[in-house]
Amino acid sequence: MKAINFSFIIPVYNRPNEIKELLESFSNFEGQHTYEIVIVEDGSTETSENVVNEFNNELNISYHFKPNSGPGDSRNYGMEKAKGNYFIILDSDVLLPSNYLSEVKTFLEASFYDCFGGPDAAHSSFSNLQKAINFAMTSFITTGGIRGGKQNVEDFQPRSFNMGLSKKAFLASGGFGKIHPGEDPDLSLRLQKLGFKTTLIETAFVYHKRRISWSKFYKQVYKFGMVRPILNQWHPNSKSIVYWFPTVFSLGFIVSVFMAILHIHLLLYFYGLYFALAFILALITNRNLSVAFQALLAVFVQFFGYGYGFLKSTFNLVILGRKPEESFPQLFF
Repeated sequence: MKAINFSFIIPVYNRPNEIKELLESFSNFEGQHTYEIVIVEDGSTETSENVVNEFNNELNISYHFKPNSGPGDSRNYGMEKAKGNYFIILDSDVLLPSNYLSEVKTFLEASFYDCFGGPDAAHSSFSNLQKAINFAMTSFITTGGIRGGKQNVEDFQPRSFNMGLSKKAFLASGGFGKIHPGEDPDLSLRLQKLGFKTTLIETAFVYHKRRISWSKFYKQVYKFGMVRPILNQWHPNSKSIVYWFPTVFSLGFIVSVFMAILHIHLLLYFYGLYFALAFILALITNRNLSVAFQALLAVFVQFFGYGYGFLKSTFNLVILGRKPEESFPQLFF
């Protein structure tokens, strides 16, 4: 196997403080590694250039400024500029554990994949809100991604906050498309059609800060819900009944409230048990009552935001037969 030369691709938009924290985490890598870091400034008005310059003597880093064209196109731009043959794509709001690159390198040298994804976790320094949202986004009882055991997970759909892609796969696929969010599962599904294998490296996790408010969180999951029917239309083989779960869950909750008004409480008891389980798991995970209570709200927002977005998008695409770009222009760059 040809030697793997890593290039980290990091798009950024008006977040110099995040870039500083991320670059500081590179400085704490354990072991001896050769890699480059490619920062792509996506038309920011508050640039990271001065921050990047602080690390020029410490890290092999390059900085590129381009007009704003969205995260997918910025990642493609960075991969075109990169010198390595394997790209690791990160969001600017992550922190890297000291063993991150060691875990990736060891895995790929033992079992090479042209595309991988890694999970995210909450750092102890994160705010209670960040920890609560992280629970909602990662727990196995919510719409969180696969977070199972240490075994390989074939055909995993990586997310671009923590994603690896070989140069060969990038050139064959053309990289990310113009949709956002959803550009990462779209790329994964196109790669699989081209015959490239994807996987999950469970031990290659990042700390995902998710600097977000409740309103921004709702907007984010709402967009996730709108995107999924579009991806199902583009990639029919990716359809799954599980994508309906947040919509069914949300509608069922509304029905349970009306039934309770009529003194029929059985369905509402089911939801009570579910949220009790979520509370217990969040409390065990974070050992913080405030986080556990906020996690309940995060799960509620996640289900209703995603569920409504999914239902709205399905109605427009399937029932009304509209084109995605016409119905939801805000999702396309």
